[in-house]
Amino acid sequence: MAGDSTAGDGPAGTRVHAFTDDALGDHDAVELARLVRAGEVSAAELADAARARAERVGVLNAVAYWPDEPRYPSHDTDDAAFAGVPTFVKDNTIVAGMPTNHGTAAFPDKTGTHDGAFTKQFLSTGFTVLGKTRLPEFGFLPTTEYADAQPVRNPWHVDYSSGGSSGGAAALVAAGVVPIAHGNDGGGSIRIPSANCGLIGLKPTRGRLILNET
Repeated sequence: MAGDSTAGDGPAGTRVHAFTDDALGDHDAVELARLVRAGEVSAAELADAARARAERVGVLNAVAYWPDEPRYPSHDTDDAAFAGVPTFVKDNTIVAGMPTNHGTAAFPDKTGTHDGAFTKQFLSTGFTVLGKTRLPEFGFLPTTEYADAQPVRNPWHVDYSSGGSSGGAAALVAAGVVPIAHGNDGGGSIRIPSANCGLIGLKPTRGRLILNET
């Protein structure tokens, strides 16, 4: 029977997870936001805990980019639904101060100079963005794998795939690094990783989210 490990270097075939007795605990995003509003924990404490958790499960290969500092929410989102809750953004979405590589080496690292229209809407809910998550090249595959690099692994069994194309996001949530993460879905890219990793994935109704600046 496969073992269970909280470390990022567990043997092949084991489950790895990052759940521990820290600021995040095993709370969901709604509860963490409540704790922040109540002053029982700070956004910085939650971000630090999530960063430490991600480093513990590095074997999953789920993070595409780490900024030097998290992108904390602006003060005008202090009362937003998820103010102070740590999360990650999929690496096909423009975030100011972070590169967007779409899972490919074809694009040179170029730091975003502005937030995309969707990013502005996403950040208006108060999230702290810790970094960006991996996806297969251009998001075209139902697994997050590469010809010249390690795949994103499933935290329930690291020999298996986390799915795609939002594979990095699903792996981090299933491993307990963050309670919620950004993904996007045109042909299953939220639904497939959610199924693979035992999560609930929400694909919003078409037209509910901003598509462009107009």
